[in-house]
This record gives sequence, structure tokens and C-alpha cells, in this order.
Amino acid sequence: MNSVFTLPRPATARVLAVGAWLKNTACRLDGATVHWSALHGDLGDPANCLALEQSIAQLAVLGPIDAVAHDLHPDFHSTHLALAQELGVPAQAVQHHHAHIAVVQAEQRLDEPVIGLALDGVGLGTDSSAWGGELLWSHGARWRRVGHLSSLVLPGGDVAAREPWRMAAAVLHALGRGDEIVARFAEPLCHAGATLMRSMLQRGVNCPPKSSAGRWFDAAAGALGLSVRQAFEAEATIALERQARDWLAQHEVEGDDGLTPIRPDSQLDLYPLLERLFAMSDLGRSDAVAQGAALFHANLADALARWALGAARTCNVGIIALGGGCFLNQVLTQRLVATLRRSDLRVLQPQAVNCGDAGLALGQAWVAAHQVHQGAAPSVHSSPFNPSELSPCV
Repeated sequence: MNSVFTLPRPATARVLAVGAWLKNTACRLDGATVHWSALHGDLGDPANCLALEQSIAQLAVLGPIDAVAHDLHPDFHSTHLALAQELGVPAQAVQHHHAHIAVVQAEQRLDEPVIGLALDGVGLGTDSSAWGGELLWSHGARWRRVGHLSSLVLPGGDVAAREPWRMAAAVLHALGRGDEIVARFAEPLCHAGATLMRSMLQRGVNCPPKSSAGRWFDAAAGALGLSVRQAFEAEATIALERQARDWLAQHEVEGDDGLTPIRPDSQLDLYPLLERLFAMSDLGRSDAVAQGAALFHANLADALARWALGAARTCNVGIIALGGGCFLNQVLTQRLVATLRRSDLRVLQPQAVNCGDAGLALGQAWVAAHQVHQGAAPSVHSSPFNPSELSPCV
């Protein structure tokens, strides 16, 4: 066992949670006590899967439990373990981004509705598509998706998460500028590779859509020429944040609402913002990349604040909860939090628990405990959004 953590309020059921696919950590929620396993890492590694199995066995023998909580994805090794537990208790599936927001609710003793901003790389949605930039209403086991970032396709599937130039090419295609892909990316890659990418996007072959905040950061880095292929996870995002921080240390950047419109279906549209980054990259100035990185962070933070504030007012909610690995980005987080707090909202983030997938098991356990206590599956909706259905939030 790695550590023990105490919540300010006991949970209503005893739950063993098996955690996320990436940066996996399991936990056991027993009253106000959270027993954490060690960090296992990504479950694509068989050794990490075996370590998780051992941790689950160690957590299970600490006493009786009422449920096992797992991710919504049916193919994860952690899900298979949860369903295979011979403990005579139900297995409760918890949507990934709902769990991120529930970490804040568990850790900070919230027993009222919140508007949650969950920004990360990926998590399976209730519509079986890949989510990652989510605006949620959440209260215990009840939650609703009230908005999301505009979707962008991943040419080549998961490999696009390792090659930001693919995300930038996908944005160009969506903007109706696919003919520019070869000219922009043939030199850092090769003519044949860029030509194949343009053809793949034109035909829609192996280009799954995703509303992922993490992939929008990759697209921004690709548009500015900061990253072609990543040597390690989040390399492009780290480079983008570093450039933005350097620029903001000496300059002010004002957000422009026109670059990040909110669509009538409550999607936050980032395509105009990325189009501006391509234009800045074409300027050829030595400082254009850093200025573009700062512009991206400032506009995204301001737009997220405007988006969340609108949902909070519609639902008569006074708390905004932030969760997901994108909030490890301090340039984004600091501006977003400061903007929201000027609107007299409480803005809460995980404190003692990791905001990314390493802390997700606590959110899974907290939601599952509410499910067990209420004796029913969680209330889950995606669209369309009607705030009158969220009573008593309005």
C-alpha cells in the first residue's frame, strides 16, 4: 500500500476503484479513509497490469466492500478486473470526465451541484465516442454533459496523439485548406507522407473524431511549428506553455472573444483561433511563435471562463470545479481561475490529489458510493441540454 488519505466527510458506501488506463492508480474508499495503491503507470504494459492485480488483491482484503468502480470503457484491463472480482458486489461503471470532477467533490466536501470543466487527452463518452474537453453539470451520481469543445479528427487514430503535425493537418482540412498540407509539412517530414495525410483526410479513412483538449494543444503546437513528433508524452504541450510563459513575462495579451465562439449547441469552437495561429506562423518573425502560443493560452482561458460562467448562471450554480490533466498547465489554469473568480464564483481544483488520471480512482469511488447509496445507476445525459431537467439545480 502506498498511502492513506482522509476525506473531510465520509462516503456513503465502501468502494474499491480500479482507476484509469493511463497513469493507473487504484484506491479503496472506506468511510472517510482512502487507501491508495502505488502508481502503476499505463495499462498498455503487461507488468503494470500485473501490479494493478496485486494492488486490488491487497485492497480487497482490508475488509468488506459494497461495490467495485471502473471506467466506462469495456476493453480496459482494469474494467475486466472489476467485472471479474469474486466479491459478490456490483461493478459500477463511471464515466471518465465525471470522475475527474467527482475528485474535487469528494476531496472538498461538496454536497451541492457544480459546473465542471474536465480537460484532458481522452475518455470514453456515453455516446461511445472519444471525449476530452467537457463542460458538465454534476451532483453526486447525477450528471449531465452540457457542452464540449468542437471535435477534431485524429488522422491515423492514436498515432496522431504522438505526432502534432497530424492534428495541425486535420485543422487545415476542416478549415477547407487541405491543399496547404503538403506545402506546410513536406519539409519537416517527406512529400509522400504529407500527401498521404491529405488523402487520408479527404477520404475520411481512419480519422475518428474527438473533443479532446489535449489534441487541441497538439494542433496549436503543430500549427506554430513547435512540434512534429513527440519524444515523450505532452512534449508539445510543454513546449507551447513554455513559449507562452516567456512571452507573457514581458507582454500583455488580451483575449478576443471573436476567435473562440460558443455555438448554439454549446460547443466551444476553437477553429478560428487555430486559423489565427497559422497566420501568425506565416509571418516569419522571430517572436511570432511565442506570441502565438500566448494568444492561444489567453483566448482559450478566457473562452473557457465565459463558457463555464454561462452554464453556471443558466443552472444557478455557484461553484466551478476543474479536473483533468490539462490543468497541470499553469499558464492556462492561472488565467482561467483568475477570470472566473472575478465573477464571484467559487473555483475549486484538486488539492492533495493529482488532477490527472493518477487521481481518477477517487472520483470513481465517490460516484460509485453515491450510486450504491441511491440504489440506482447514475442519471446520465448528453444532449440536448435543458436546464429544467436538472432540478433542483434551477
